[in-house]
Amino acid sequence: MSTISQWQLRAAFAVRLSEMYGREVPAYTTLVDVSREVNEDVLGTRGADAERLGSIGRVTAERHGAIRVGTPRELAQVARVFGALGMHPVGFYDLREAAASAVPVVSTAFRPVDGEELALNPFRVFTSMLTTADPRFFDADLRARLEAFLAARELFPPELLALADRAAAERELPESEAERFLQLAVAAFELSREPVDRAWYRTLERISAVAADVGGVRSTHINHLTPRVLDIDDLYRRMTDRGIEMIDTIQGPPAWKGPDVLLRQTSFRALAEPRPMRLADGSVEDGALRVRFGEVEARGIALTREGRALYDELLGRVDEQTSANPTAARGDLARGVWERHMPGSEAELAAKGLAYFTYRLADERPSDAGRPPATVDALVRQGWLHAEPIVYEDFLPRSAAGIFQSNLSGEGTRYGDQEGTAYDAARLAGAIGRDVLDPYALYARQQADSLGRVARELDLPDLLG
Repeated sequence: MSTISQWQLRAAFAVRLSEMYGREVPAYTTLVDVSREVNEDVLGTRGADAERLGSIGRVTAERHGAIRVGTPRELAQVARVFGALGMHPVGFYDLREAAASAVPVVSTAFRPVDGEELALNPFRVFTSMLTTADPRFFDADLRARLEAFLAARELFPPELLALADRAAAERELPESEAERFLQLAVAAFELSREPVDRAWYRTLERISAVAADVGGVRSTHINHLTPRVLDIDDLYRRMTDRGIEMIDTIQGPPAWKGPDVLLRQTSFRALAEPRPMRLADGSVEDGALRVRFGEVEARGIALTREGRALYDELLGRVDEQTSANPTAARGDLARGVWERHMPGSEAELAAKGLAYFTYRLADERPSDAGRPPATVDALVRQGWLHAEPIVYEDFLPRSAAGIFQSNLSGEGTRYGDQEGTAYDAARLAGAIGRDVLDPYALYARQQADSLGRVARELDLPDLLG
């Protein structure tokens, strides 16, 4: 009997989810088509350099999804579904603190963590959970009503969870069971046509459009699905030229002449989608909700903690300059700050320990090679080693919140006189029932493993310090 491995399940799930989302949100198909056009043009112009952060095959196939759940129980269940696909929770993101609007969620990202698994298929899902215990958003009465509503719904059928547990334990499924798993998993994230209780939805929407999207309906759905593009500025122009309304900005680092770092994101605006609405008298009428949008991303080099601290510092400088110069274009201000303070080359990022790289022996050693030097920087400078940037596989809370905020219909409500409830990675791990992995540790291990191989090949036992 033939079997389907976890990475094959993951790849098939990503493809089917993309097909389903394209049927439900036709503008997403346009986004994918334009992304492919841009990637082909960049590859034709830049050649092999265009694939420095991933092969064109990987980049073109790459997607990340986003979903929202309401409770720790639902989060634990979705972790089982993604666990079947070889995806692990990585990173903790508190969007409550990253947005000016009311965004009462904390998040993690489920993704592969092994380098080979990422190369086979890097599908990831940014997964947010409603913070129902936070009194800044939900008073005691609304919290009780919301938690009762969430407790009464079932997002993932028992058959799906049982198949997921089997796939996670055996790291594969027989072909027939794999097909059933994929059918159930995709269906779990389709947009439900069940009538929405209009009064209940509006009650939550006054607090937060995100809260209403999570807790105002009896199912979950893919909130957005994101292709990866090699030139996000060109894509933004092309989408606008096609008459698709984009949000006002590209979130993340500015476009500049130096290395691409971390993550840049933008999206088209959430579209009004027909949804049946149930009224107080039990009748149903046609309505519309704006909850789903089309996001696109451009990924850069993963920064170390020191590099990330510099990035955050530069964002703070840009905020200050934007506040002092309200008529100036933020992108221009950011570009100036980056060009003054961010290292302008990969070599400088590596030498200053600001970004992660893998290292391999050069195909040809220096012509006058004697004993190799004993430091990584010298080995690279003298031509013994090639440094290859590690792509950033994760997310930025401020950027994610910015995308959410740009697609909200209102600011919502936040009770500033209340103290927020603490959520952190440990609390999220307790809800999920498995560790939330530290992305920095994953990148550092990948870099250290490559240096370990180089040290053995060059007989430099002290290379790692």
